[in-house]
Parts: sequence; C-alpha cells; structure tokens
Amino acid sequence: MSIAIETRGLTRMHGDVRALDDVTVQIHANTITGLLGRNGAGKTTFMSLATAQDQPTSGEIRVFGEEPFERARVLGQLCFIRDNQRYPDDYRLKHAVQAAGIFYPSWNQELADELVSLFRIPEKTVIKKFSRGQFSALGIVLGLASRAPITFFDEPYLGLDATARTYFYDALLRDYSAHPRTFVVSTHLIDEMDRLLERVVILERGRVVQDAEVDDLRGLAFEAGGRAGAVAEFATGRKVLSRHGAGMFASAVIEGTVSSEDRASAAAAGLELTPVSLQKLVTAYGLGDTGSGTTGVAEADPLMREDGVVKAGHGHTEGVEK
Repeated sequence: MSIAIETRGLTRMHGDVRALDDVTVQIHANTITGLLGRNGAGKTTFMSLATAQDQPTSGEIRVFGEEPFERARVLGQLCFIRDNQRYPDDYRLKHAVQAAGIFYPSWNQELADELVSLFRIPEKTVIKKFSRGQFSALGIVLGLASRAPITFFDEPYLGLDATARTYFYDALLRDYSAHPRTFVVSTHLIDEMDRLLERVVILERGRVVQDAEVDDLRGLAFEAGGRAGAVAEFATGRKVLSRHGAGMFASAVIEGTVSSEDRASAAAAGLELTPVSLQKLVTAYGLGDTGSGTTGVAEADPLMREDGVVKAGHGHTEGVEK
C-alpha cells in the first residue's frame, strides 16, 4: 500500500509547549484515517504542517514523498477544510464555489451542486452571516467536491444536526467508494464515524499513543467494573489506561486481551468485563497518563485506601484537567 503522508520525529514547539512531540507515522493512500484525541492533543497542528500552513521545529514530513512547503506540485493535491475557515467579507456561496473550482484541479461541479441542495445552503446570504451549521456544510461541500488526492477535515460537522451529519457521512462514503482518495478526519464524534474509519492515529499531548487499523484496535482493551477493591486487585500488574471511582464501585479500562483465566477470576470476584468501543478507548488514552508506567489502580490513586476502596463521596478519573 502506498504512503500518502509520512513523518519522522515531527516536532512543533509553540514557545515552551510541544504541540507535536517526535511524531512518526505513516498515513496510507486511499484510506479514511481518523486523527483522534482531546482538544490540544496536536491534531490541527499535524494537519497544518502536512498542508504547509506551518513549518516544523524539527523532524521531517513528506507528502507523496516530497516536502510540502513551497511545493506547488504537492500543494495542488491537498484540500484542508478547517473548523475556522475564513472567507472575504463579501463572499457568498457562489464566490466560494467559483474559487474552489479554479483552485482544485479535480473539482466536480455536479457533486458540489448536489451537496449544496442536500444541505440547503443559502445562496444570497453572505458567508460571514451563516449559522455554524451552514458554515460547516459549506466546508463539507468544498472538501468533497474538490476530489483532492488528500482531503483534511478538521471537525467538519460543528453545528450540524444529526440528520445533516448523516448526510455528510453517507456522501463521504459514497464518493470515496466511487473515487478513492485519502481522507484525514479529525473528530470527537467517534462512535458516529466508526463505520467510515479504516485507520486511526490517536494523539495525546502531542505524542502518538496508537497508530493502527481500526479492526486491530477493537480488541486492544477492555473495561473491568465492580467493587473498587476487586477492580484494584484485578488491575494490579496490568496497564491501566484510565479509571473511575464512585462510592464503593469503580471501573478501569485495561489494555490487553481477555483470557479465559481472566474471565474466571473476574467472575469469582464479581467483576464484569466488557469490550471497549473506539470512542471509549480514545477517551481512556486522553484521561490516563500513558507515559507514567501505571500498572494498577490501587498503586496510583491517592483517593484509594490500602484495601483499594474509593473513599466515600469521592469520584476520581485519572488525568482530568481542572
């Protein structure tokens, strides 16, 4: 499988803050890749670097084997739809569409017209007066109708209702199937987009914590829930991604597969072991300190007594920012 985007040791500093920290990934061509993580994890920074709207502090990035910065040949193959896209103050729908038709070599006007009608985007209203949903719908039209070899969508659905989001998912999948190309999508609505994503890159604090096929991630972790002391004992020696306690009960998302022995010991302790969705897995990486080496709930949680029981009245979720 050919590579659309490849980075090695990619780092971007903003003052003392590492927006990206030693990121090494490969994004395969003709796939829909989800770029996932909390706000501030580095997703938009990654897309800005890939589209040459910013330059790395160190490391390398290649798009179709070339550095994108000041390479017109490369930039002409990219479309980046940001959640805060800007247009001239007097721009209406027709102006944005005409400009896109000139800028993107593979622009498809028929698809653009179809999507404009589908999303009911107003033609006479200036774009700066669009609602949040209308603004997002315009970005979807431009991104899909560009048919660029690589299209980046940064939170493309903001302000769209459930019906409009379904239109977007269906239109993306339909046009991708008919005209395969590379999509990189940053999203927090992971459960909704789960069926579209083929590969996932999960970022946390600027670092890659997972880079894998979606199918490979589905069995990567599980959740153990029950009495806090039993959860703490079961989790000892395991890699805990996140944990939560409420009163006498707790749960922990644990990296690894569940063996028959695990199920037997969990049943004996009165614990329930359940699969973890992609959404919950991403949340767990965001809540937990994946670099801490934590291996057990009881060892790392200051709210737990020595017997592993959460103190009454205290809930705790690891790594939550105040």
